[in-house]
Amino acid sequence: MNLRHAFQAMRAIVMRELMKFARQYGRLVSALVRPLLWLAVFAAGFRNVFGVAIVPPYDSYIPYDVYIAPGLVGMVLLFNGMQSSLAMVYDREMGLMRLLLTAPLPRGWILFSKLTATAVLSLAQAAAFVVVAMALGTELPVWGPQTPMLLAAAVASALMLGAVGLLLSVHIKQLENFAGTMNFVIFPMYFMSTALYPLWKLEESGAAWVYQIARFNPFTHAVEWMRFALYGKDAGASPYIVLATLALCFGLAAWGYDPQRGFGALTKRGGPP
Repeated sequence: MNLRHAFQAMRAIVMRELMKFARQYGRLVSALVRPLLWLAVFAAGFRNVFGVAIVPPYDSYIPYDVYIAPGLVGMVLLFNGMQSSLAMVYDREMGLMRLLLTAPLPRGWILFSKLTATAVLSLAQAAAFVVVAMALGTELPVWGPQTPMLLAAAVASALMLGAVGLLLSVHIKQLENFAGTMNFVIFPMYFMSTALYPLWKLEESGAAWVYQIARFNPFTHAVEWMRFALYGKDAGASPYIVLATLALCFGLAAWGYDPQRGFGALTKRGGPP
């Protein structure tokens, strides 16, 4: 594989996604409204709920909006990753992915380029949310010696969630099936995690099965990695779980991706009856 041509292809795919996103003003607004509503409305009612205890990685009492902020960043990354998988289903059905796959490049590289574009868009939206959240008064130490660690956590989390969406796009044959599938992925991943409450709260409440699911939920480890990195603390096994999930999901997607699906298969047969 010619590295120069490979990176030119990646640049073209990323720039195409960025230009498409730049024309969709409502997409950025919708990406920010959802987490900001949680921050401004939901967090306001529980602002001091964690003032009774100090939980890692925090060294002092924290308001709820500070605790929930990394989870809301994760929400932005999660929803954009899933939305990008919808775009993959559309591109596959409309034939764009089949056109891309005719390029003299490995299929895995084309998919990795799409994944990179997804991660870039996710990180841009997450950065916009962090800026607005800090403007609203949420104290987030994003600048300091921990910044490179925080960036690494955010990039890896964006890639992992994009890879999960990419894997889902392999098995979703038609756009009509997408919404139902997402309801069984997005909401369980988000609500059965530490995005809204720490693990010890789940264990203390007696919700043993929710606690166990949250422990093994890769989204939990993405949020925890970003949360601990925000304060320069060791996130334990979370980075390894995120990176392993990224490698597994992308590997399965690259192995199983078949452009001859959906409308493409209908076209091959001569169209719908």
